[in-house]
Amino acid sequence: MAKRKTKWTEEKIARYLKDGRGSGELDKYLPWLTNQDFASLGRTHRPKSWKTNRKMQLFSDLEYSYMYILDWAENVFDIREQFPLDRELTTKIAESKQIMHSKVTDTETPIVMTTDFLITLKDGKNFSYLAKSIKPEEKLNDKRTIEKLEIERQYWENQGVRWGIITEKDIPKSLWKNVEYIHKSYYLEDEDLLLAKLLYKELKISEGTILMILDFFDKKYSLEQGTGLSLYKYLLAKKELRVNMQEDINLRAHVSTIEFTELNDEENIS
Repeated sequence: MAKRKTKWTEEKIARYLKDGRGSGELDKYLPWLTNQDFASLGRTHRPKSWKTNRKMQLFSDLEYSYMYILDWAENVFDIREQFPLDRELTTKIAESKQIMHSKVTDTETPIVMTTDFLITLKDGKNFSYLAKSIKPEEKLNDKRTIEKLEIERQYWENQGVRWGIITEKDIPKSLWKNVEYIHKSYYLEDEDLLLAKLLYKELKISEGTILMILDFFDKKYSLEQGTGLSLYKYLLAKKELRVNMQEDINLRAHVSTIEFTELNDEENIS
């Protein structure tokens, strides 16, 4: 499907606001930009987030990999991507710092600036916010990029929200690749929950490599080959089983490398 033209007008911005772009939370949030109306310079991605329970609108490989870091983090409650900043405030900041605000060339319409991720953190009953701009490190040598980042930084400082820049050096490769590997297995069909419980028990009482036990499990219960692996990924995604996620997931590792979450009630596996 062809992407829409991205030329901004006051009418278009008013329509986006009326449509609720940039408002809502969790699965009700509507990003200001979607991959249908933004001509990205990089690849676009739409993975379904564990945290938001909706498909995310991501415009680069860096945003894609960082989303997996956020999905894995236990203190992340919500993720709002392509979050719009108040134009009146960003315009005033730009004027005060003598920085040119992004505008449409022929109409002089100020463009709505966005922050790549506005993250809601939860600590017990307390909530706080964290804003992150995602940029390749090489872009940080570009004067215009730095100017726009300065407007963004000042905007969030004025809002009392912590803000920072994430580059490829800040995203642990093994961690995000591991989360990507198990990510789709988070959503398990109800009829497979009993099998997940059985595999949990099987791994806990068995000896040998993880792969050997998974293969044995498939044969023991006359399952399609690979079922045990899918269930293992599910248990990792739900953190019922834990391995060192800072290293590549190794199916040939001994089962003793797995940490088993102690459950008070077997129904906790869901």
